This record gives sequence, C-alpha cells and structure tokens, in this order.
Amino acid sequence: MNTITNEAKKIELHIPSILGYEKVAMACVASVAKNMGFNNARIEDLKSAVAEACINAIVHGNKMDSGSKVGIVVMIGSLSLEVYVTDDGQGFGEIIMPEIEEQVEGKNRDRGWGIFLIRNLVDEIKVEKKPNDGNVVKMVFRLPKKTFFMNEV
Repeated sequence: MNTITNEAKKIELHIPSILGYEKVAMACVASVAKNMGFNNARIEDLKSAVAEACINAIVHGNKMDSGSKVGIVVMIGSLSLEVYVTDDGQGFGEIIMPEIEEQVEGKNRDRGWGIFLIRNLVDEIKVEKKPNDGNVVKMVFRLPKKTFFMNEV
C-alpha cells in the first residue's frame, strides 16, 4: 500500500450531466479510498454519498443539460479524503431536512432526501453557492484513528 504524505494530492474529473456517469466518480473515489486504507463498509458509504451528490448536480444543478459538466475534485490528505462536487446551476435555495415522521405518515416531501442521506454518510458536509453560478458540495471522510492498547504505548 502506498503511503500518503502530509501534502494533499488532487484528482479532478469532469463528467457530462447524464445520469449513469456518476458511476465514474464513484469508481474513482472508491479506488482512492481503498488505497488510503478505508474499510469496505466505509468505501460503500463514500460511493453512495458521491453518487447522490453527482446525481443532485446532474438533475437539480445542471437540469439534465448534457452539455453541462459536473466537476469532481478529490483531495487526498494524510488523515482524510475530501470530495468536492460542483455544478453550474442556480443553487438549491434553503435546504430543509426532511422529517422521517412525515414520510411514515404519508406526508412525504419529495425534496431534501439526497442531502439528508449524504449528511448521514459523511463526517462533514458543506453546501455552498459558487461566486459566479453553480453549487459546491464538499464532503469529508476521515480515516479512523488507530486504536492503541496499553502495551503499545
């Protein structure tokens, strides 16, 4: 396994705003996470969060305009993996988290479930409007801290 230095490494992808291409981003992030030492369960979390962010960018940000691109930037650090997903859309507006109780009672809101899912899969999420047009979803996945036993200290 390659050792990641303290200096972050960067990978950039650009995919068309066509459903299905989010799988390219998922595969890239999964490969990087595996090389960093994330376990399989955490890699599945990463893949799901990246897929959801890319689908949101394709559908809601770029409005399925196949000529528009979704940008994915992967920053590899020594203790974490950061993934940025960008689109050229007008923004989400206020993000209101859906209520599970409303779903159970049949008062389902169709919006907000993607961000809800991402928030529950990542260590940190930040959603921002880009200065010119578009959105950035930043997701942070931290490597688990090594557990030290008394005889190892």
